[in-house]
Amino acid sequence: MKDVTKKSDESRLKYVILQETFTLQNKLTIPKIGLGTWQSSPEDAYNATKFAIQDGYRHVDTAAAYKNEEAVGKAVRDSGVAREEIFVTTKVPAELKTYQEAVDSIDASLKKLDLGYIDLILIHAPRPWKIMGNNPENKDFYLENIDVWKALEEAYLSGKVKSIGVSNFDQKDLQNIFDHCDVKPMVNQFIYHIGRTNEELLAFCKEHEILVEGYSPIATGRLLDNDAVKTIAEAYGKSIPQLSIRYLLQKDILPLPKSVHEEYISDNAKVDFEISEEDMKKLDELQA
Repeated sequence: MKDVTKKSDESRLKYVILQETFTLQNKLTIPKIGLGTWQSSPEDAYNATKFAIQDGYRHVDTAAAYKNEEAVGKAVRDSGVAREEIFVTTKVPAELKTYQEAVDSIDASLKKLDLGYIDLILIHAPRPWKIMGNNPENKDFYLENIDVWKALEEAYLSGKVKSIGVSNFDQKDLQNIFDHCDVKPMVNQFIYHIGRTNEELLAFCKEHEILVEGYSPIATGRLLDNDAVKTIAEAYGKSIPQLSIRYLLQKDILPLPKSVHEEYISDNAKVDFEISEEDMKKLDELQA
């Protein structure tokens, strides 16, 4: 019988970044790279998650809206690695904006994942997706987000979840939570990649000790066609995805690259190199 635990340990030694962690406000540690599972079918999410864990990953990001929580949970259980070594994130859907809906969503995620507890749960967005970016009435959903946050706080204080945060929240959305919370958000997950950065929001989060997670670090593949990024990546003997992931790490942002291909999952962890200050500045100045 194959010793998957031994293989995983060997991979973690091979990929230095997979041994490294950030520390949240509550002193919980979170692995510096996570496997994203957005737009992954249950079958693909299961296979990718199981492979990633056996390849040394210790952090997986899912969401109720992805409809693959059960597959991710099963992959964690089937991985051969102890549950407490794996950090699993999920999210309350953006459309659910009442306290009771959030409570029910958290309990549903706990049941689907079937892992005993959730390491991190986020509010997926401050407003329902159908009006994100198209909100003619400029409805802020501040009161609704306070109610949802109370449900997350209760889940955290009861031990159902180990940490809580938000996703796609801007400064005003975060300040609304700060003004009414007992437990501050520990994480804000939003899109961040070369050519699409948000330095003001990043600085605001750092000021308030909120870890930033960056999804779509490779711009859902669009950076692969960027000649300027390609030139810099080639200078380091690295791929564009590896350069893109390293770029986030050097800004103390936790990247969440998504792939269902074993080769790419492994390659995304091979980021044990340093981008020079000069090249970081060049990347900062690039437009999407």
